[in-house]
Amino acid sequence: MLKQSPPKMAPTTKASVCVTQTRKTPKKRLQSEDKTVENILKPLDLTDEHYKKVMQLMHNDIVKGLTPETHAKANIKCFPTYVRTVPDGTESGDFLALDLGGTNFRVLLINLNGQEVTMESKIFLIPHHIMVGSGAQLFDHIADCIFKFMTDHKLQDRHLPLGFTFSFPCRQEGLDKAILTTWTKGFKCEGVEGHDIVQLLHEAIERRGDMQNVKCLAVINDTVGALMSCAHSDRQCAVGLILGTGTNACYIESLSEVKTWDGDFNEPKQVLINTEWGAFGNDGCLDFILTDFDKSIDKHSINPGKQIYEKMISGMYMGEIARLAIERLRKHNLLFDGEGSYHLATRGRFYTKYVSEIEGDNVDGFKVTKQIFDELDLTSHTEQDCRLVRHVCSLVSKRAAYLASAGIACLLNKMNRKEVTVGVDGSLYRFHPFFHDLMMEKTRALVRPDISFKLMLSHDGSGKGAALVAAVANRLLEESHKEEDELKTVKSVNSKTN
Repeated sequence: MLKQSPPKMAPTTKASVCVTQTRKTPKKRLQSEDKTVENILKPLDLTDEHYKKVMQLMHNDIVKGLTPETHAKANIKCFPTYVRTVPDGTESGDFLALDLGGTNFRVLLINLNGQEVTMESKIFLIPHHIMVGSGAQLFDHIADCIFKFMTDHKLQDRHLPLGFTFSFPCRQEGLDKAILTTWTKGFKCEGVEGHDIVQLLHEAIERRGDMQNVKCLAVINDTVGALMSCAHSDRQCAVGLILGTGTNACYIESLSEVKTWDGDFNEPKQVLINTEWGAFGNDGCLDFILTDFDKSIDKHSINPGKQIYEKMISGMYMGEIARLAIERLRKHNLLFDGEGSYHLATRGRFYTKYVSEIEGDNVDGFKVTKQIFDELDLTSHTEQDCRLVRHVCSLVSKRAAYLASAGIACLLNKMNRKEVTVGVDGSLYRFHPFFHDLMMEKTRALVRPDISFKLMLSHDGSGKGAALVAAVANRLLEESHKEEDELKTVKSVNSKTN
């Protein structure tokens, strides 16, 4: 039996002639259609004044997040991570790193030797029954995976500091203490929410009784990992940025600015701040740039009214923004001769990867673009359709890149460092053909002229970054023990002298 194709969308009307038709169209009608295209797409094309206002609003919200009296009301929470310094290049030795952020769990052995880094890793599956079982089951499974990895690499008798990238919402209370606030991504293990994940890991390791040399020194998120990974080769790196399915950023802030800080004020008088800036705009402050497309996406999302800034930038939503704009044009008979398809009318079916592929396509023939149209069952298309869809994708991408640039420019201006490297990770930044260039262009236009910056691709921040945080924590721990020993020696000598 032949599989039936999804039903085709009928043209909205045959009364008007589409701009994409090959036969001649009266000049006045072409002008009218061009004006309609402009009116539909203009809300996506923001001005520098818009982006400067976004920067000011973001700065105000960051200050709120760093202030105890206003922290609860702030959209950008600015959580201290308790990571105080970046690698100085002297970190050496073997370190374990764990990376849990979905159904796959990764264990890595990372060797640091100056600027040389070697990594070995293995991916373990988290079975569904464990994802929805008890917390003890989950962490026992993680401990089992660590033991198997250590056995395979003959590491059982080694002292191995461990860094843990845990990509779920947490309230950090120390470098090695993070309280899970809520499960996401299909996990629902009982007895974990409201508890310290590092303690739960250590308890699972103790239950085994055969990995006493393994100790978790640090738990981080992916933004901190991106920053630390880049900082290992570039000491000027002071910002970490994620541009993937979601978006977030962290940056190095002076302790004098962090009014919520509850740690010591020893050197270095700074701490990495996890902004959680995806929630920017939740209070309605970004309504002045929201389009009908953004409002539709928010309305039909699993978290209406939340993560507004993220919904205008990240890879989870860019394809859908483009689809809504394309459908609006199609319904006005400005694309595909007014004919749509089941796929084009389906939410989430125009993938963000299509945006990248269409923008990267060769305009001489539009081969890739036409293949995408075929995948979407759009059979009535012309080269002019290809150009207009490419223009839509370009506007959506440019707005996303420029909004991210406004955020980065805000952080750079606030930090007031003369030279800063921004470590960037995430599939959107990696695979979009022009995202880097767009961000360089707009950040340069928005940042203060006396600040020099560059964007640097982070390599495996969730693995390498976690190990580097553990390495820095281990180095500082050893230095602290050394100081204590020296102090004891001085006291002993003074006692004998007296």
